[in-house]
Amino acid sequence: MLQRFSCILLVLALFSTASTPGLADEPAQLDRPADLQQQQPEFITGSLGVTRRGTSIDYMTGATNGGQLDTKPTVAPSPEGDKLHLVIVNGLDGSRFSYRNAWTALAGWRELPPEIKRRVRVTVVLCANPDGAAAGTGPRNASGGNPTVGYPPQGDAYSSPTNPEAAYLWRWLGMQGPHLVVVVADGKQPGWFQGQKFNGVSFAGRLAANLNAKVWDGPADALVPQLCQSKPANLGTIPAFEYRTDNKLPEMFLFNLVSACLASHPAPSEAAAELERRLNRKPLEVANQLAKVYGHDLNSVVYIPTVALIGRLRLGEITGEKQHRTDVERIVAPYRDGQKNTLPEKASASHLSGHLIFTELARLYPAGSKQRQRYLELAAQPANLAFDANGKPREVLPYHNEMSDAVFMGCPILAHVGQLSGDKRYFDACLRQLRFMKRLCLREDGLYRHSPLDEAAWGRGNGFPALGLALTLDAWPENQPGREEVLKTFRAHLKALFKYQDENGMWHQVIDRPESYAEMTSTCMITYAMLRAYRNGWMPEDNAELNIRIINAWTGLLRRISSNGELIDVCTSTGKQPNLRAYYDRTAILGRDGRGGAMALLVATELAALEKWQKGN
Repeated sequence: MLQRFSCILLVLALFSTASTPGLADEPAQLDRPADLQQQQPEFITGSLGVTRRGTSIDYMTGATNGGQLDTKPTVAPSPEGDKLHLVIVNGLDGSRFSYRNAWTALAGWRELPPEIKRRVRVTVVLCANPDGAAAGTGPRNASGGNPTVGYPPQGDAYSSPTNPEAAYLWRWLGMQGPHLVVVVADGKQPGWFQGQKFNGVSFAGRLAANLNAKVWDGPADALVPQLCQSKPANLGTIPAFEYRTDNKLPEMFLFNLVSACLASHPAPSEAAAELERRLNRKPLEVANQLAKVYGHDLNSVVYIPTVALIGRLRLGEITGEKQHRTDVERIVAPYRDGQKNTLPEKASASHLSGHLIFTELARLYPAGSKQRQRYLELAAQPANLAFDANGKPREVLPYHNEMSDAVFMGCPILAHVGQLSGDKRYFDACLRQLRFMKRLCLREDGLYRHSPLDEAAWGRGNGFPALGLALTLDAWPENQPGREEVLKTFRAHLKALFKYQDENGMWHQVIDRPESYAEMTSTCMITYAMLRAYRNGWMPEDNAELNIRIINAWTGLLRRISSNGELIDVCTSTGKQPNLRAYYDRTAILGRDGRGGAMALLVATELAALEKWQKGN
């Protein structure tokens, strides 16, 4: 059984006793304390991935701001408080001394003078190959893989049957954007090795000279040399060194490393510089960048292209650029004019929500106009599936497949058709849809299981209900019965999601499993829902918290959206899965993706609209 934070607790145990584990000692499997942060308030804890055995790969970061983590990359450290960010990776080679060495580094951070600590951020991976360390197999992990080599990792992330640790570590390091990565490894002769022969006038070159680092003599596909020449997460290279030790880090290791770094005039890595560029963009700039790539087709009336088209319509409203609306109406014309059917014979739930593009367009025309009536007629086709041939209400729309996705796939189209038509039957059908899905999928803790097949709270399986009810509430009149029930469900879900946002602003592939990867679409959907709640005053007592979480989420999303529409870690299309492991192993897409781009565009336009609205008020 997965024991969350077991590695972190081992480190804490090492700190509390004078003894350290020997080769025959197994890492302890301990329960997580009720509040680890209270025990060690100077450290932020997190996970970067999960092994094939189900062990979390944990890290700890020193925090100087009341337990809060400043994740913004900086150009260069200065006395004014900019951060030099170092990442130290222990245990990639399966060393059973990695936990002790990790705490030596962390304890060294805690002992740094306050004026230095304010200028330095240190993140320590406790053991990058915990299964190998536990089994005493050296660099081999529990599946026989060797995460010390094979970089950059090939194939889909993060589902490698033998070497998932390498993919998790590789992308995570890119997203950290540190100035420097140091890998601690076993070696008979202690000393420093540079990942490549660095230019002497660069930060890494000056540091190599100060450390008296030797030229790399290990495998060419090891982590250290590849960080220097490849781009983790497609962001940019990162200077990297290896420190080889005879199973024990010197007590002054971190102090000496920090001193050498500061004396070498730190400069940002390529990855850090790229992250800085991304973080400096405004929502409107991001929306314009995404709109160049996404929202240019509707080959089938399903939700992914529809959401992108809605994003473009809203962008046009914000900027006054008429071309967006012109393009969207041209794209939907074959459906509007009857040349193509919007509902194929073999329809799916995705087709139901895909018809939201027609409700969005209908509102652009005055009541009673032919154009509005035609778009409403198209939108009503899936909504009418809530009734049988005799007009009798069905318990639920078809195609739900027992998945929590159906809160989004069905509820908004019913509410929007109800609002546009004035027919309250559609609101009643929406309530039936919501109640049916809650009975199937809502857990006692307020999160949604993806389906009754397994209890896993899949990330997008919670993003769908959050986004779906936000869109539903947008169309539900204040005086229409049932609104309070929908609002109560929406509020309870967002509050349940609050505590699972990670230190980088993201929600994860499995919401309550921080060792699963930080997933982009679920974060987009949840953030959009929180934005609508904030802007419309749906949760007035939580407005301050909503504001903080929205800011943090947008920061996390910015880091994952490139200027050319490439994205980081979008979960691939996912039906109901049989177990937790299957959700862990769903492909995390790196690059352009229609689903991720559409959801990112929706969030960016909503933030841009909020900024415009705030300026006008």
